[in-house]
Amino acid sequence: MKNFQQSELLSKLPTQFFATLVEKVGRVVAEGHDVINLGQGNPDQPTPAHIVSSLQKAVENPIHHKYSPFRGNEIFKEAIVSFYKKEYNVELNPKTEVAILFGGKAGLVEIPQCLLNEGDTVLVPDPGYPDYWSGVALAKAQMEYMPLKEVYHFLPNYDELDASVLDKAKLMFLNYPNNPTGAIATPEFFQETVRIAQEHDICVVHDFAYGAIGFEGEKPISFLQTPGAKEIGIEIYTLSKTFNMAGWRVGFAVGNESVIEAINLLQDHMYVSIFGAVQEAATTALLGSQKCVEDLVDLYEERRNILIAGLQEIGWEVKAPKGSFFAWLRVPKGFSSAEFADKLLEDAHVVVAPGIGFGSYGEGYVRVGLLTSSERLQEAVQRIRALKIF
Repeated sequence: MKNFQQSELLSKLPTQFFATLVEKVGRVVAEGHDVINLGQGNPDQPTPAHIVSSLQKAVENPIHHKYSPFRGNEIFKEAIVSFYKKEYNVELNPKTEVAILFGGKAGLVEIPQCLLNEGDTVLVPDPGYPDYWSGVALAKAQMEYMPLKEVYHFLPNYDELDASVLDKAKLMFLNYPNNPTGAIATPEFFQETVRIAQEHDICVVHDFAYGAIGFEGEKPISFLQTPGAKEIGIEIYTLSKTFNMAGWRVGFAVGNESVIEAINLLQDHMYVSIFGAVQEAATTALLGSQKCVEDLVDLYEERRNILIAGLQEIGWEVKAPKGSFFAWLRVPKGFSSAEFADKLLEDAHVVVAPGIGFGSYGEGYVRVGLLTSSERLQEAVQRIRALKIF
């Protein structure tokens, strides 16, 4: 069989660091060990029943058996507008300020291709979601990193960025509540971001994937709540985390009209929108009772408290995340993040994600997901205790 050579573009895509982790985990599982996987970001709860029921009914409607409108169903866009008004008091125009996405990841990877030319500069958080890098590579653009340091509560310190870098930058990715650190943004930080973006002519893309998940009664804020934000940027929201709809692949971008039009134009050439029944179920999710979301956040907070208290009890000095469903934990002295992750996998059969996989400033940490039962989290703590590292 002839072996066709891949394009240069594919050869320049970043290496999927976590593919190696998956291989390691698979080997340990194949050996017959009971592995507790805290390294993934895949919600473990089912989609709420009323959303599933909405899809089941919608599937029977022949209207959805045809092509959907290229840019999405108007009723879904209007639901997005209502959701943002109700949740964040943000006004949006459904015709010009909303783009339907095949999940948040699709939008994040598409954005650089929509706005950048070869060699243009993008500001990305370090540590950060690795798929930002993929979109930048596809656009043949260049990355400059914004360090997220614990001393600054894992928010970029714009004063530490070189002015020439800010002047070159055309695009900036932000993500709060943050993956992997679990940090949340403040109104003051977003205000400073708008000022910097206006001054240096930067488009801000705020990845709001974990927008529903804040702890201790603190509701995460939308970037678009900031005065001037809509003039210089957009926000990308996914139903994956808020409504446990990760496999449904549905999300949206909202904000600056010119950016929304660019996304829609690119997608006009790639897709014919999302299956109409999925859009109808997503409409149900956004407009229906949010009690399921409140219950989900309570569940994650309960798991967070159990995990953090347990780890502190065994002598691991860790801090509780303020949002997202991840905890960002300092590794003990004498280990790199990868070495410590390997130690936990091999000797405790507990999977965590090494921080170096999220960028150089992720070194010294591991990411732990709150995506398994409280009982399994407690067992993971006991397995770690038995290693007598702390």
